[in-house]
Amino acid sequence: MENLLSMKESIITYLDRSGGLNKLVEGCKYFRDSQQVEAVYRFSLDVNPSDVVELDALLGDCILHDPMKATSLFQSVCFLAIKTLSLIEHIETENQVNVVLRLTHIPPFPNYFMDLSDFPRGYGPMRPVAIEGLVIAMTPITKYTRGARFLCAEEKCPCSRGFHHIRVHAPGATESATVRNDFICFLCTSPLKEDVKSRVLGDKQLVELVDVKALDVLRGHDPSSLRYQSVNLFLRDELCNCMKIGQIYQLVGIPAHVHQWPSVSWSIEACSIQTVMPNYPCLVSDNFKALHATSASSPWRFSAIVANTFASPVVPPGLYSTLKLLLLLSLVQTEGENEEAHNHLDVLAITSDTLIIDRLMTYCLGLAARGVRHPVTGELFASLSRDDHGTGTANIRAGSALLATGGVCLLGDLTCYKRDRIDALQSVLENRAVSVFIPGKKYGEDADQLLSFPVQCNFWALTDAATPSRKLIRPETIVLGSVEMGPVPPQVTNAFGLVIQCREAGADHPCLPMTVHLLRQAISPGEPLYPASMQFTTQDYKELLAHARGLKVDMSPEAEKMIYGYYMASRRVRSDSAQASLVSVTSIKLLIALAQAHAKLNLRTRVLEYDAVIAVLLCENSITLKHGASALVIPPDATFPCDLRDLDSLQRRDLTLEGFHQQILHFVYTYAPGPATYITEE
Repeated sequence: MENLLSMKESIITYLDRSGGLNKLVEGCKYFRDSQQVEAVYRFSLDVNPSDVVELDALLGDCILHDPMKATSLFQSVCFLAIKTLSLIEHIETENQVNVVLRLTHIPPFPNYFMDLSDFPRGYGPMRPVAIEGLVIAMTPITKYTRGARFLCAEEKCPCSRGFHHIRVHAPGATESATVRNDFICFLCTSPLKEDVKSRVLGDKQLVELVDVKALDVLRGHDPSSLRYQSVNLFLRDELCNCMKIGQIYQLVGIPAHVHQWPSVSWSIEACSIQTVMPNYPCLVSDNFKALHATSASSPWRFSAIVANTFASPVVPPGLYSTLKLLLLLSLVQTEGENEEAHNHLDVLAITSDTLIIDRLMTYCLGLAARGVRHPVTGELFASLSRDDHGTGTANIRAGSALLATGGVCLLGDLTCYKRDRIDALQSVLENRAVSVFIPGKKYGEDADQLLSFPVQCNFWALTDAATPSRKLIRPETIVLGSVEMGPVPPQVTNAFGLVIQCREAGADHPCLPMTVHLLRQAISPGEPLYPASMQFTTQDYKELLAHARGLKVDMSPEAEKMIYGYYMASRRVRSDSAQASLVSVTSIKLLIALAQAHAKLNLRTRVLEYDAVIAVLLCENSITLKHGASALVIPPDATFPCDLRDLDSLQRRDLTLEGFHQQILHFVYTYAPGPATYITEE
């Protein structure tokens, strides 16, 4: 008894210090202003167990290991405070106070952290634990019984009136555990009947979590022998809509057994939720540091050498340098929590050798912060199914694009996709959101629902230029491109920000370098084939990209002036209706994203005018491939293969880009005089 009184005194002290009493007073004020007599008054209190342990070790141990008892103690203290301070006039019994403890943190010890990949589950204590997982599915918000009032059927019994029999939801309890017709009175053992008018409802949402390591299976590499199983998470009341599909969260929850005869399922009741922010390492290998210092005299040299020697286990250095540069920029420009649309860099490669390009993209996918290879037969965006956990509502399951949030979704060869999938992809590329229609009659709802989910990933795709087009007639209003796009509709090609034609330049025998590469791999499997492979390993590239991805860059006035000046000049030059739409507001977002990514790849925190030059070059090259109309003369050797040992090729490339730089300035000053005009999307 003394321990209980001591813990209650500690609760009062903690609530006073943490602001919990003020929150209790504000909650009572809300109920008092509503002037409605409630059967159950619910109060949510934030509790940090570490602070409680410092104040009272016994109370802290009770919160961490017996949450039901701790909730009962807080309920008693809150009721006494309400009656002593006369905060609510109509409250009669302690049963009417429903206290929910929101544990904000858990002690950072292994026993308090639960790994979702560990099996079996259900044999540990039902106490608060910390969990980290990826959201792969969720249901719309539905209602549940938060509290109910029962009256004794015997009129002479004191419990036939008042608030003596109150049932409130407990972690892991089902609807039938809260509201049933077989309860009996504790005084006279007569049956109890529910006062339906006094039932209090709340919001409920089911979320499906899986271990983050399960994403490694979706990268397209060798399948893992491990098996990952998802778990069910219950969000209630103010925690509803706190989680998004495809995001990673760290939460504090209470494991519970959900009894649904004849089976028992294992689930988690969430107490508090926090978004996991990506942690970018600050390590860059000594070789890259030395290369960065050596190439400091040129604003383009470092990124050129990095792109040239990149992916040497798949393709030899100097091959597909422009495509590798685009993939590197796309890998850098992926941030999980950044929802700005202009940060997306989608890449479409046009090639006659889809196998090699597919291997290259698969290799690069392993360096992404999060990478998902989409199977052609799988769901790309979202799918609907009936929830099988007793709610009867719809369960929205994430597709490959939503699972790749904050990373890259590799689509593969677009010629393998059906027309409806291509149309859906075009809509998502243009709007950066996917809509899910939920018919109300089918899933037990009164009205239909249309939910929208943002798509925050970069898309990589390729198409075979040698495949004949399925289009019999081309519209005369579309300007023909300079290369054959294959069977991909022009609308989808335009939706991709970057289009690149993969070809080996300047070789009489274009297949010879790749043939030699494959033969050397067969002779010496697993060994580095080139000096660059030994100097810059895959781990070095992974650390470089992770560091560059975490950089925060600012636009310089010179870069802004060039980008917006190029936009205005291009709109003025392409004045006819057929070409006016080639450079739109989306092009500005693409230019800004390219310039930012190039600055990050060069380990700069400020976007310079030289970064805007590369952005204009890549954008004009993409426009020329798609539409065959360029406002500038694109240098044929701007992406000349650069070798660390060949200084002459590096200097020639710098001179070529410097000439293109002057050409852009002349183009801007000629067709877009005056200060740059900032364009905002309507």
